[in-house]
Amino acid sequence: MATYLIDLSPSDMANRLGEALAVYVDAMRYPRGTEDQRASMWLEHTRRPGWKAVAALEVPEPPEAPGTPEAPDATALASAPMLGVAYGYCGAPDQWWQQQVIAGLRRSGAAQDRITELMTSYFELTELHIHPRAQGHGLGEALIRRLLGGRGERHVLLSTPEINGEANRAWRLYRRLGFTDVIRGYHFAGDPRPFAILGRALPLT
Repeated sequence: MATYLIDLSPSDMANRLGEALAVYVDAMRYPRGTEDQRASMWLEHTRRPGWKAVAALEVPEPPEAPGTPEAPDATALASAPMLGVAYGYCGAPDQWWQQQVIAGLRRSGAAQDRITELMTSYFELTELHIHPRAQGHGLGEALIRRLLGGRGERHVLLSTPEINGEANRAWRLYRRLGFTDVIRGYHFAGDPRPFAILGRALPLT
């Protein structure tokens, strides 16, 4: 089997939403049923300005043949299992996440010019999930690079749960790609877990 990356249109995401949410639940080790609570939010996100999504699919390797192998056809891709998914969109003042981050920056004592510089032009990397059986093979980095390629925003920002010693694959990936601390130990409204807000300048090199 081989892994193939594709862009997802809003209709693709709607059609494969159940599969994408199953990857999310398995990757995050959430209880079954969590996907039902997230489905409407993921669909709403597809309507936000600048939304983009990418997926990693598992496809059969073509028979050996001379020359460069052809890309899988639409039929093969439509039935290929999803191994990973990532999406995001342009940050905007009317979005709950931006409002939360601005509040956190103010509480941390960040200067207004720093807040303005960060929040005026950024891509929110909202979701990035790799199925557990496909983790550890570079798919997360491949998805991020495809997702962020060609973006016009000045920054990319994300939130991730705090982990003792930053000792998991997500944290190692973000650090390897140059993400630095924006806020640490932040508590979003309605969630008891501490989160880190991380960011870096674009383009991703």
